[in-house]
Amino acid sequence: MLSSGNHFPNFSLPNQDGKITQLSDFAGHWLVVYFYPKDDTPGCTIQGKSFTATKADFDAAGISVIGVSADDVASHKNFCNKFAFTIDLLSDTDASLMNALSIGQAEWKGMKFWERTSFVVDPKGVIRKVYEKVSPEGHERVLLDDIAGMKAKAA
Repeated sequence: MLSSGNHFPNFSLPNQDGKITQLSDFAGHWLVVYFYPKDDTPGCTIQGKSFTATKADFDAAGISVIGVSADDVASHKNFCNKFAFTIDLLSDTDASLMNALSIGQAEWKGMKFWERTSFVVDPKGVIRKVYEKVSPEGHERVLLDDIAGMKAKAA
């Protein structure tokens, strides 16, 4: 897996509205990219709701947040609409970004899924921290606190 100090890979993926989103869209800004297993499942719903509930805090801190899974655009659109998410969810149906990052996969009841993993990317596109096997409850607060500390050290 890519780790702290590596550049986050360039990507070009559609969001829930079909709009292409690229790493360059976030140049000069802090970015959280969180990967989750599947739309409309319990943990993924908790995570999406948590990031939506704290979006104003992330915005105020100058941090963008995007979620990524292998689900398609239509699935993301339904998921966002069902829970009124205000964050973008990107569709990585061919797993190109997840493979470039070497995100792990796990198996549950005979089905493979991508492990819940988050990356903090600095304004220059460098990975500053990786969180593996994330628990969806309270993760957004950990990210806000950790990034505040990273910003303070950099100042």
